[in-house]
Amino acid sequence: MEEIKLTFPADSPPLSVIVALSLSSSPVTIDSSSSAVPSFVFSDGRKLTGTSVLLRYVGRSAKSLPGFYGHDAFEYSQIDEWIDYAPVFSSSGSEFKNACTSVDNYLQSGTFLVGHSLSIADVAVWSALAGSGPRWERLRKSKKYQNLVRWFNSISLEYAEPLNKVAAYTAAKKGSGKASSVAPRSKDQQASDKGKPEVDLPGAEVGKVKLRFAPEPSGYLHIGHAKAALLNKYFAERYQGEVIIRFDDTNPAKESNEFVENLVKDIGTLGIKYERVTYTSDYFPDLMSMAEKLMREGKAYVDDTPREQMHKERKDGIDSKCRNHTVEENLNLWREMIAGSKRGLQCCVRGKLDMQDPNKAMRDPVYYRCNPMSHHRIGNKYKIYPTYDFACPFVDSIEGITHALRSSEYHDRNAQYYKVLEDMGLRRVEIYEFSRLNLVYTLLSKRKLLWFVQQGEVGGWDDPRFPTVQGIVRRGLKIEALIQFILEQGASKNLNLMEWDKLWTINKKIVDSVCPRHTAVVEERRVLLTLTDGPDEPFVRLIPKHKKYEGAGEKATTFTKRIWIEGADASAISVNEEVTLMDWGNAIVKEVTKDEEGRVTALSGLLNLKGSVKTTKLKLTWLPETNELVKLTLTDFGYLITKKKLKENDELVFPEFVNPDTKKETSALGDSNMRNLQRGDVIQLERKGYYRCDVPFVKSSKPIVLFSIPDGRQHQPLSAN
Repeated sequence: MEEIKLTFPADSPPLSVIVALSLSSSPVTIDSSSSAVPSFVFSDGRKLTGTSVLLRYVGRSAKSLPGFYGHDAFEYSQIDEWIDYAPVFSSSGSEFKNACTSVDNYLQSGTFLVGHSLSIADVAVWSALAGSGPRWERLRKSKKYQNLVRWFNSISLEYAEPLNKVAAYTAAKKGSGKASSVAPRSKDQQASDKGKPEVDLPGAEVGKVKLRFAPEPSGYLHIGHAKAALLNKYFAERYQGEVIIRFDDTNPAKESNEFVENLVKDIGTLGIKYERVTYTSDYFPDLMSMAEKLMREGKAYVDDTPREQMHKERKDGIDSKCRNHTVEENLNLWREMIAGSKRGLQCCVRGKLDMQDPNKAMRDPVYYRCNPMSHHRIGNKYKIYPTYDFACPFVDSIEGITHALRSSEYHDRNAQYYKVLEDMGLRRVEIYEFSRLNLVYTLLSKRKLLWFVQQGEVGGWDDPRFPTVQGIVRRGLKIEALIQFILEQGASKNLNLMEWDKLWTINKKIVDSVCPRHTAVVEERRVLLTLTDGPDEPFVRLIPKHKKYEGAGEKATTFTKRIWIEGADASAISVNEEVTLMDWGNAIVKEVTKDEEGRVTALSGLLNLKGSVKTTKLKLTWLPETNELVKLTLTDFGYLITKKKLKENDELVFPEFVNPDTKKETSALGDSNMRNLQRGDVIQLERKGYYRCDVPFVKSSKPIVLFSIPDGRQHQPLSAN
């Protein structure tokens, strides 16, 4: 669906349209300042008006939800009936109850209103009930409408995250149209929210929350950053607020345009909808003015103490000899810093806070450093750059941020953040903490990840062994799984070392239900099974790529007298044993030929297609002996380090924990249908597992490259020792 703007009056949001857009992940900009009826405004000026019209448009356009507007003409018409019927729930008195009774009776024998999957009809009626407020909540608690309540709760639970938007818009709609927090949740909604952020943002008001995701452009986005980004997204949606992306570009030694471009790409991959992109460097002139203001007010000073000595003095709580410089002395040294002179290079600007504070973050932190390096965005304009501790609170306040989400590793610096804002005389910004995401055998330090790239230990920032968003997506992780995994942790402040298994288990549930099934046989020691009564002429039969998901399509399977099977399978077969050839039927092996070393080199047997599949021990995958088979490279990956979690002492000898064996490639043959795979397609190889296509078919001599996707039940193929 093309990008559109949804406009509507703030006091009457079209809840069903908002829900439908959220469920279908359709790109949309929301403008609630309109005084007219709800409308879609397209980029070329075209316009659609009216809630039911908009709802039908979303249903017809939602490519991510097959059947959202039905599967045939009859279902299309049924959905239209329900869309026209839904407004009855805005009626009062007996008409509302009669409607509940009618739909309750209708749902006695059905899970959904139309067909066998969620459709726009369900969205229209669910939203009408959710928007009716206390009337529905009272009836929902009674036992009068059990079928209707079951249906309502089922949708609320299964689609909890996108439906949280309805709660926020409902809250805004009640009373005077102003709500100080999200709408109250029923017990069922609270249950569906289990594992998601449980604590409301302090002091948050619906429609007034403004958040920022502020990565430093010194690397690609990794799974730890993704948690921060997605929590910002979650709260912005919950409170009808907004998110801005700000690049914290204050360290030219580490930053580059490449990182900026890829961070924007990764943010898009995560589905983060943001209002605008800003840069801390946009505020460099203002930050310099603020630093000078603080020096004039005696709240900051220029210090030329050598770095190691300064570190020791801060640790011991000893005042710097420069702490009592006069304003003129500070400004003179400040001008030397601005010029990047030899004298200026010896100096830094420090805040004058409290050198005896038990919290060492309060002991005169550095605000500015002299660094005559070229900046990736603004070149050589500046010789001085602000520190994060100085720039972050300033820009947060200036940009109107209401809540700054940051991980609990910064907890000791929260007091510093508030003190800096106080000294600057700027508006307070609330800090909201969450725990940093830590995973076993995983490095999230951009400095260490950069080391792997520079040392050639990986192929780049998108290497499938990397915890970057691009890396894990290339490995085969679906973004929906990552979002679910992170939101299940919520805004917990507990520090946990997590296993990857849970994330891959979620991913498996998503891909297994829809990914096509294909067949591969490892080339090494593969064995020919000759079926003496097999077809004299090969024939082709179309079979489903997924027996439970019609949308996966069909594949052409060739049946021949001679077929390839895995060497490991061949070695497990005994003479006169009956085996099952998957998608064909049973066969009885009559002869087993072995070489001098006892390895099976050939098999022969007879088809027994009437034999029972239930009685055989071996269910074999196989491939026809034809020239149409494709070459495959099956790639397994292991962890990059050999220790579950590096400790502080390990930092000094970090390379000693680098795993030397993290990649294994196996040559195989695949069915001819795999010629049609595209890069990024996820498939299941029968009896082998899930794979993502990294290099598709180009020519017969060049193999298709498939990356193994963990399923959450097995350990990494190349696990750390």
